[in-house]
Amino acid sequence: MSPHKWRHFLFTWLKKQGVDDALIQPYSGHESRQSLEIYSRLSLVEAQEAYEQVMKQFPLQ
Repeated sequence: MSPHKWRHFLFTWLKKQGVDDALIQPYSGHESRQSLEIYSRLSLVEAQEAYEQVMKQFPLQ
């Protein structure tokens, strides 16, 4: 895995743990907190898992 992908993985993981952008930003190399939004996005696999969990609760099956 490339160093860039490791960085992306780390910052995505930190965001999911609830670490504030203000604490991540100085280490990320990004000039603004807005550019950290990429780390907030869910992967397609995670989105599918979340969808399936919610759909299990849907009243009409």
